[in-house]
Amino acid sequence: MYFLGLAGYPLEHSSSPRLHTAALRACNLEGEYKLYSLECADGLRPLLARVRAGEIWGLNVTIPYKRAVMPLLDELTPTARAIGSVNVIYWDGSDLVGDNTDAPGFWAALAEMAFDHAVVFPENRRALVLGAGGAARAVVYALAQHGWNVHIAARRLSQARQLAADLGSFFPAAQFSTSTFRVVRSPDCELVVNATPVGSAALNTDVSPWPRGWQFPPRAIVYDLVYSPLETVFVHQARIAGLPARTGLSMLIEQAALAFELWTGEMPPRNVMRAAVGVKRVLPNACE
Repeated sequence: MYFLGLAGYPLEHSSSPRLHTAALRACNLEGEYKLYSLECADGLRPLLARVRAGEIWGLNVTIPYKRAVMPLLDELTPTARAIGSVNVIYWDGSDLVGDNTDAPGFWAALAEMAFDHAVVFPENRRALVLGAGGAARAVVYALAQHGWNVHIAARRLSQARQLAADLGSFFPAAQFSTSTFRVVRSPDCELVVNATPVGSAALNTDVSPWPRGWQFPPRAIVYDLVYSPLETVFVHQARIAGLPARTGLSMLIEQAALAFELWTGEMPPRNVMRAAVGVKRVLPNACE
């Protein structure tokens, strides 16, 4: 039996149980996926003790604990260490290991979106990332890894600068710049990413991280890591401006599939996971 779960707060709107339950069934594995809603970080240690004891096989971690959980683990993968954020935890037989599948999950989702819209990015490609938390760190890591220059805009300038400094040590060739939200004025870039929870069902779906009156970069595509609702205000704004825009459901599916493979050794079929959250199936129904 694979006992899996998600730790974070709040979790009422999470689609992870549907995704992983569908993956277990598609791969003919017995198990369950539970939500562990933790109002404070004090709940992390006893939950991790259950992983060490074999009561829980693997955990996902979401806001606000992607960074807070790191000191409680025995080992971090190079990706998790570089990003400074963990979203998946597993027991390798001797150590409790933290990894990050958000970065490759985001990159796969972005590549899929670019392919769908026949977008070819220029050699000198630039991105604007809104936010500097755990999710933003994964996005900036993935972009820098693939040769992008990134402007990071955050509510707190110090947090944006820290992110740029941290990842700049891993990617010295990448160009990072920072600002607060207030001073961003339609930078000339090919990609805009919302890596904040603003506009999510867990908070308030009537708001957007993109202030009214701002113009979107005319040649950009827009990606919102928020996946509920299916069309956020931010994505709606971008589409009204005539830009390709997508919410984070594709990234959610990709990072979940990669985490599932770490736990079980099986790569679940994406079509089954898409169908579990209401997206049309496009692939054969079998474990890959």
